[in-house]
Amino acid sequence: MADIKGIIVPIVTPFHDDESVNVGELCRQVDRQIESGIHAIFCFGTNGEGYILSGQEKKIILEAVIERVDGRVPVFAGTGCISTRETIEQSKMAQDLGADVLSIITPSFAKASQAELIYHYEAVAQAVDLPIVLYNIPMRTGNALESQTVARLAEVDNIVGAKDSSGDWENLKAYIDLTRDKDFAVLSGNDSLILKALQYGAKGSIAGCANVYPKNMVDIYENFMRGDLEAAQACQDAVANFRSVFKYGNPNTVVKIAVEELGFPVGACRAPFNRLSEEGLVALRKALAEDKERGLC
Repeated sequence: MADIKGIIVPIVTPFHDDESVNVGELCRQVDRQIESGIHAIFCFGTNGEGYILSGQEKKIILEAVIERVDGRVPVFAGTGCISTRETIEQSKMAQDLGADVLSIITPSFAKASQAELIYHYEAVAQAVDLPIVLYNIPMRTGNALESQTVARLAEVDNIVGAKDSSGDWENLKAYIDLTRDKDFAVLSGNDSLILKALQYGAKGSIAGCANVYPKNMVDIYENFMRGDLEAAQACQDAVANFRSVFKYGNPNTVVKIAVEELGFPVGACRAPFNRLSEEGLVALRKALAEDKERGLC
């Protein structure tokens, strides 16, 4: 079983101008991330625009990433869909292709009770043999995984972790507190909370900003593990300047435009989620220039 820890990048999905998947650039981004020390690659997460990719596109992406990674780091696949049936189909696809871990976001749009979420995850877990990481991002899906629900699901053998992107520190703490006696990895989904979460007992982070500054994000974890909290805090603080630009638009859009601005032809996000105001672009370029002067990478 893959060791779920460290900084996991929800890798952007590069597109050509016609919005088709740019497999060549995707492979280059995989190499860039691994060369920077990233601990795992996560395909079609939120920053990978999994919400807007077809099942066939996900298959193409996962095949390419698994082949390029070639066992160097674990490969995660985001297989959560609205229905349990499709989630199982996508999870089996990922298992057949050789993914190491499944990340399964809560169903979206329709309101789900906690009992329905428990049924959903237990059904998927029974259908596959891969480890599963729960994914809580209620501001996007409309459905929150309560801490008691996570504790209940942690009893399932192959549900081995949870990513919390709620931005609510108390919620993240509760996930950790209620699963401390289990072999269960809680991951921060908020890049501003990585070090604080590690200090409290989290195992790592699925960090969108790693698309932009992979080495800096990796160094938060590596410095923490070495016991150099001052260096870890410096790396944590360093990302605040870039994150300040998120107020101008969708963070996924800001991240992908930033990667493009750094000289990597990853293309725009898929329409309509691909616009940044002129004010936002100016702020982004200013932040990137300032970060470059400080040696951020």
